Order: sequence, then C-alpha cells, then structure tokens
Amino acid sequence: MIADSFKHKGLRKALVEELERKGITDISVLEAIGVVPRHVFLDSSLDNIAYQDKALPIGCDQTISQPFTVAFQTELLDLKPNEKVLEIGTGSGYQTSVLCQMKARVFTIERHKPLYVRAQSVLKLMKYNAKCYFGDGYKGLPSYAPFDKIIITCGAKIIPSDLVSQLKVGGVLVIPLGDQTQVMYRITKKTDSELVKEKFGNFKFVPMLNDKES
Repeated sequence: MIADSFKHKGLRKALVEELERKGITDISVLEAIGVVPRHVFLDSSLDNIAYQDKALPIGCDQTISQPFTVAFQTELLDLKPNEKVLEIGTGSGYQTSVLCQMKARVFTIERHKPLYVRAQSVLKLMKYNAKCYFGDGYKGLPSYAPFDKIIITCGAKIIPSDLVSQLKVGGVLVIPLGDQTQVMYRITKKTDSELVKEKFGNFKFVPMLNDKES
C-alpha cells in the first residue's frame, strides 16, 4: 500500500507550478510529475523535502535527479504514447515511473545491484510495467532494439555508439555530455549515418560508468 496523503498531493501540485514557472510547458510531462509520488522513491527520513526541486541521495553514491531535470529531459524526448523507450540509469525508478505514467513502453538498465533490486520492487508496487535490467548502460539492450527514444540519466563523456545503433532512424537520444559539468544534448538520428545535435544548457549529473557492480 502506498501512503500518498493530501499533504503529498498538495506538495506535488506546488512542485508542478514551480516547474511551470521555470519553463516546463509540456502538459503531459507536468501531469505525470503531478501524479507520480516522488516521496515513495526516497528514504522515509527525506519525506519532508521529497518535493523540493533538488537532487537527493538514494544510496550507492547516486541521487534522484531534481524534478526540473526529470521534467526537462522528458520534455526533450517529445514522448508519444506506446513509444519504446530505453532508459540508462534506473536509479530510484522515479524517472522510469514518469515515463510509464506517460504511457511509454520502458526498458531500463541499472548498474548498481541494490538500486536495481529496490527500483524493481517500488515499480511493481506502483503497478508500472517497466522492464528492468541489471547491466552495463553503455551496451544498451541490443536484443530489444530498435528504440523510439533513449534517455540517459547520468553524465556521459562520449555518445555511446552502441546506443546510437539501437535507436530507430527518426528516433531521439537525450544525453548529458561532459565531465564535471554536462551539456544537455538532444540527438536526432536522421539516417544511419547522420545525427543532428542540439544543445540545451548545463546540468550536473553523477557519472555514467562502464560495466556493472555486484
């Protein structure tokens, strides 16, 4: 049973209004943020600050992204219902849930075993039918390709060629690129050999790492 009080719902409403003020305009993204209970993905000790627009710790030296970042990346995807989405970096499962709430068919990879196990459990509790995998995000999920959209929720130093190859022609990859600070890119695969890259400002993510941890 998910504890989702009137207080939580009120805080979500206020968060949505804050995201609108900060420039998020996609109604479907705002509606999803307004529905998904962010506090469920965090330790109960963080309940009182769960709806502040900030990144918060989730263990394994990882964070749940700030709601604005989740909304911004999701808006860049320009998501349509039933599109097949590959998410790199399940983390807490919050971004995964936002995508599921928007009726995407989500495949998500996490390299930290404790986070993978916990996210699976929370997503099941939330009744979101995401397909969760423990593995190396750089390799993607070739057996389930191609994907309509790919979203990377950690800072990558390069554009992973394996992920580009798993993207449909016409598909979109949203990726934060850089070392200490990242630049958000939306990359559209025009043809098998042509990528169109757009920049959307600076962000701060935990790094995208090779391989997986036990």
